[in-house]
Amino acid sequence: MESLLSLAFDNLSSYDGIKIKKGLKQVEGLLAQICLSSPRPSSRQTPADSLGIQSSSESQRPPRKVLADLSSDPAFREFFKLQDGFEWNIAQRLLPTLDWLVARGGDGQYDLLIVNALDLIQGVLLLHPPSKVLFSRTMHMNLLLDLIEPVNCPAVQSATIITLVVALLDCPQNTRVFERLDGLLTITSLFKDPDTVRDVKFRLTEFLYFYLTPETPSIPKASSSSSNQNANGNSNGLLQRSPSKLVGAFVAGGGKRDRSVSESCGAVLSVETKKYYVDRYLPGVVDLLVKDLDTYKPFGGILS
Repeated sequence: MESLLSLAFDNLSSYDGIKIKKGLKQVEGLLAQICLSSPRPSSRQTPADSLGIQSSSESQRPPRKVLADLSSDPAFREFFKLQDGFEWNIAQRLLPTLDWLVARGGDGQYDLLIVNALDLIQGVLLLHPPSKVLFSRTMHMNLLLDLIEPVNCPAVQSATIITLVVALLDCPQNTRVFERLDGLLTITSLFKDPDTVRDVKFRLTEFLYFYLTPETPSIPKASSSSSNQNANGNSNGLLQRSPSKLVGAFVAGGGKRDRSVSESCGAVLSVETKKYYVDRYLPGVVDLLVKDLDTYKPFGGILS
């Protein structure tokens, strides 16, 4: 896995469009191997099986692993441990590449690569949630906000909004950075812009629904700072989760979370406070959004 990542990182840092495209494909292939499992052999064979015949749907759609299955997968455990380190963290390598593509792609020539990079960042953050800590840095959050601006094509805007949701999910610290950088102003300004296409407005509405849900960070903080320290003396609880424990925290439902969680990911704001923030930019709209959340329950009725 290190060899593949090394090749991919070399291509991503080459500052050449063709090589960057190759590097993105290599990262995508690695993530696909982790997320997709090979078909399990069956104890009972059909005549078609004995002849080695597979239906086209079976050959093209290997069964997906759910998050709970990944904790016992050796490939995922190795991937997760590599992502915990500075040298092999994929999100950390994708962000400078994305920045380069944005700076050089003013004429739209790199829009497809920008969308591909954003899709991969989403995947990495979902597979390795501690990487979200990168978006607590102003420069990385600003990069996403720049990509939402009207000068970008709708495909880039939509992909960026989804990436932003993933980066903020279960990490109030990042949400506070987003707010401090006037992220809500950026979102609502684009929402009110009559030139914003329908698909982008749909994504913006989804984002506002997400923003108005209660904040419940799900990466638990360790019980003591000494148990979190690694060989380099790093005591960051976000980067010290084992794959099995972290996945267990994300798939467990309904359990109460420790108050120290809020301290590790930043101050948690109430829904009422966030409603006030949105209402400053979209007067009269926030009540309709909350009503929709209560009526249609897109997130399982968590506001009820």
